[in-house]
Amino acid sequence: MSKLVEKRTVDMQVIGEWVEPQSRVLDLGCGRGELMAYLVQAKQVAATGVDLDFGRISACVARGLSAYQGDMTEFMRAFPDRHFDRIICSRTVHELNDPAGVVLEALRVGSTVTVGFVNHGFWKNRLDGLLRGRKVRNAVYTTSWHESRPANPLSIADFEDFCREKSIRVARRAHLLGDWRTPCRFLPNLFAGYALYDLARA
Repeated sequence: MSKLVEKRTVDMQVIGEWVEPQSRVLDLGCGRGELMAYLVQAKQVAATGVDLDFGRISACVARGLSAYQGDMTEFMRAFPDRHFDRIICSRTVHELNDPAGVVLEALRVGSTVTVGFVNHGFWKNRLDGLLRGRKVRNAVYTTSWHESRPANPLSIADFEDFCREKSIRVARRAHLLGDWRTPCRFLPNLFAGYALYDLARA
């Protein structure tokens, strides 16, 4: 198992611990459906995914999953308040054109919103940028600037400030070290490689 696959597995396990069995789940930026398939098997959830990429949606459908191609904000607007028990935005928020709008709409249509992202403030990223004076390149940020993803890299401090500014209640959080496995209990904005948040309306 590669390190990236192992990290994805740990990520799914943490999210899986937070998801209630047989709940209604919407996965924003569902990709090829790995997380949805895991939650369907482990927690027997009723899962729906949405993604812009047709190839990824086709992969979801091939897995027998319910998935729709299109804009996630427009998709959510079709549902009433708290239609879903949980909305998941895992490794997606940093690539959105309007991350604040997506999170706020998710808080309307979902009872709980789970957000997971790579912490751009992780010490190795800071050191790499300081020493090289160039865009960070590593196992997480694999592209050069001209083919760059993510578009909006954020840190734990950035996200915590956003939640305070928008009066979003953080129900629980998980900060993981650079191995994305071991809990980070000290200075997470510096030492955590990955962060997960459970959000609710204040």
